Amino acid sequence: MLGGRVTVLQPRQGYRAGTDPVILAASVQACAGETVLELGCGGGAALCCLGWRVPGLTLTGLEIQPGYADLARRNLAGNGLAGEIHEGDVAAPPAALKARSFDHVIANPPYFETGKGLLALDGGRGRGRTGDVPLSVWVETAARRLKPRGHATFIQRVERLPELMAAMQAVLGGLELLPLLPRPGRPPRLVLLRGRKEARTPFRFYPPKVIHPEDVMGNGRKNYSECFFSVMMEGAALTFEPEIG
Repeated sequence: MLGGRVTVLQPRQGYRAGTDPVILAASVQACAGETVLELGCGGGAALCCLGWRVPGLTLTGLEIQPGYADLARRNLAGNGLAGEIHEGDVAAPPAALKARSFDHVIANPPYFETGKGLLALDGGRGRGRTGDVPLSVWVETAARRLKPRGHATFIQRVERLPELMAAMQAVLGGLELLPLLPRPGRPPRLVLLRGRKEARTPFRFYPPKVIHPEDVMGNGRKNYSECFFSVMMEGAALTFEPEIG
């Protein structure tokens, strides 16, 4: 990932991280010395990308599947990053995690509710794509683990945006929405939604950002917009604000 700057081990079969955790990690406005928790961290791809981009973070993950939790530990170590991975359920985090608070909480929850969408044959991948825990519980857990004025950032399919936004509005303020277009002129497939604990600033809806240029396929620079080439291949930050120029 990040043009070879980050390398992660992944299962031959099962849930495999793609572009979404890279985008999520790039969108986090973290600074050295801050603390970050990822809910449902899987194999730790987002934590590794974020840790590479912002040295000096305290990285923590929560993952319900022991095999993926072990992968996350190995991936952090393999990329020279220090971190702590807890095994447990987002709906009932372990006591050691409930005793802590964080500057940032990030999450890439399952995109489909159980019984909706296509279930994968492999149990690990299926659990990564579908879940029984409502988005409201993911958001409530994130809010509880945030320090005052801390940020929660989620990436999710656009179909579940109303559910995600309602959950965030109930416990967080200062919501910011960034739609992600797969190509120019197409509707968004994914959104980034960020909220802040105890914030009172009004909702902000940013102009969409395009991931791929029109009618270009394959690998390399031409397959990404200029913004997303920097994010995906060079480890740049993804800002919600429009590019200037």
